[in-house]
Amino acid sequence: MKKISLTFLFLLFISSVSFCQSNAEAIRIIMIGAHPDDCDNGGGGTAILFASMGYAVKFVAVTNGDAGHQIEGGGALAKRRLAEATEAGKRFGVTYDVLNNHDGELTPNLNVRLQIIRKIREWNADIVIAPRPNDYHPDHRYTGVLVQDAAYMVAVPNIAPETPPLRKNPVFLYFQDYFQRPNPFRPDVSVDITSVFDKKVNAMAAHESQYFEWLPWIGGYLNEVPDSKSERMAWLTKRQTRRITPEMIQSIEKWYGKERAAKVKNVEAFEICEYGTQPTTEDIKRLFPMLGK
Repeated sequence: MKKISLTFLFLLFISSVSFCQSNAEAIRIIMIGAHPDDCDNGGGGTAILFASMGYAVKFVAVTNGDAGHQIEGGGALAKRRLAEATEAGKRFGVTYDVLNNHDGELTPNLNVRLQIIRKIREWNADIVIAPRPNDYHPDHRYTGVLVQDAAYMVAVPNIAPETPPLRKNPVFLYFQDYFQRPNPFRPDVSVDITSVFDKKVNAMAAHESQYFEWLPWIGGYLNEVPDSKSERMAWLTKRQTRRITPEMIQSIEKWYGKERAAKVKNVEAFEICEYGTQPTTEDIKRLFPMLGK
């Protein structure tokens, strides 16, 4: 047998240590929305930043979007929404899963709860982001409830035992909304997405049936949608530019400093859920490494 050089063994040791360190420092993010496009809207810019830093991000749509259109519906629409989500995922740089639950018929039942538990476990998530359970849309509300119901159960071995439980409980957060009752959204974490906002809008534009057809129709502004691609992009960019509240400005200043905050044009904010791991300020800085940069 040939002798193995000490240099080779040393390099092997160093590489194994480096691999363990990179694994230990990895951050895995899962965003869960009710429909194909919900995660894109609530956290797409943050997802792009995570992905650009080498972190694994998954979007999950709990329903297949088969009811949200003024002309199309059923299986054909679900197929179209899946294709759009797949393309959007490529543009965001994330994995995009669409669960086969009917749009507009979601309830916080055990079957769907188990689906969500499995998704969080399979992804080995450190961060889970979902809607607050006080949204205008029942699918949005019940997605929030379902994720809350999963928050403890992801670590319970006898629940969905075919999928290994997490050995740690993730940090759960909510997407931003503007609803005031029973309590207003609190921007605990605010991410500057100014540098990737155009990329976010470009990825969202993959959901043509949603942003250029269904939402304008149900919202009564279908006549405003331009015909050309370039004009549509400019129009969607304008519509997706969010109002930055005074509370968000305070949060941005906390994480980026006043000088940087004064230059921020586009932000995605998240509220820390009372369920799951309760992070310290240092935990947030570790889990959201783009803060302050």
